[in-house]
Amino acid sequence: MSKETLKNILSLSILLAFFIICFFIGVGIGAVEIPLREIIEIVFMGKDTDNRAILIDIRMPRVIISAVLGAGLSAVGGVMQGVFKNPLVDSYTLGMSSGAALGAVLSIVTGIGIFGYGTTGAFAFLGAVSTLFFVYHISKTKNRVSINSLLLSGVAVSYFLSSIISFLMMLNRNKLEQIVFWTMGSLSSATWQKLIFSSSFILPGILALCFFSRELNIMSLGEESAHYMGVDVEKLKYILLVICSLIVGAVVSTGGTIGFLGLVAPHIVRLIWGSDNRKLIPYSAIMGAAILMLSDALGRVLIQPSEIPVGVMTSIMGGPFFIFLLKRQKSKGAA
Repeated sequence: MSKETLKNILSLSILLAFFIICFFIGVGIGAVEIPLREIIEIVFMGKDTDNRAILIDIRMPRVIISAVLGAGLSAVGGVMQGVFKNPLVDSYTLGMSSGAALGAVLSIVTGIGIFGYGTTGAFAFLGAVSTLFFVYHISKTKNRVSINSLLLSGVAVSYFLSSIISFLMMLNRNKLEQIVFWTMGSLSSATWQKLIFSSSFILPGILALCFFSRELNIMSLGEESAHYMGVDVEKLKYILLVICSLIVGAVVSTGGTIGFLGLVAPHIVRLIWGSDNRKLIPYSAIMGAAILMLSDALGRVLIQPSEIPVGVMTSIMGGPFFIFLLKRQKSKGAA
């Protein structure tokens, strides 16, 4: 076995160990602490203890949902950074999350429930897709997209959509609590039903993104080179952006607006394993899942008996990280 293979196995083992540790922290801590031994007895041995209902009905769906949502957002972040060739791009900075949140809020204030719970997801998906393609097209000049223009457009559109959400909150004070849930990001209402709904879109979406990892690697050589190698670049972009929008819509409809995770996880993976999308996408998903489980667990215990919404936790963590990446990009440009 070569040193490179051994190094890859070791680093992946550490990543999976980090994921498992975050999972057990997530299900173990809270208003009621459940020891690791008791968790194993309940989950693997079916033991009926005083904390069984708390673990199975409340903690487990919440922690698994946070893992699924974190995986989806991080995979989307890694793919979008590959498509636009910039580490500052993710669903949050391009306004997709704000668009999805606006769609979800419109579903709440209008009271439309054609598909039951899935209506909110459908509205969130439409909001994410519409916002992304609007930002993409207003940034396009002569069939080229300037990254600076893309980021500025994303931030501007995100602020505009946030102001519309604030206006809707003012007009619908009776639904204020529900709307605040979407804008701050929270997993407090997690259930097994919501887990099934979100997983049915997010997990196949991640697999679909992994399927296009080879084409993304070719695109990293340059769009012109990719074209000569048989990749229909514009078609590929549209397919990937629609899949990303579907994932973001499912995330927002389940957990609200969760920012910056798509920046942090792929960047950590890129530093350790490099930019090969065959590793970057799945490893970012695992890293993002672990980080969101840990963030949600910390949010539950830092200011007990209250809790910090998970969207606030990721923004507290991701904001400084975004500034760090921005300064790094500037220093590279200066060099």
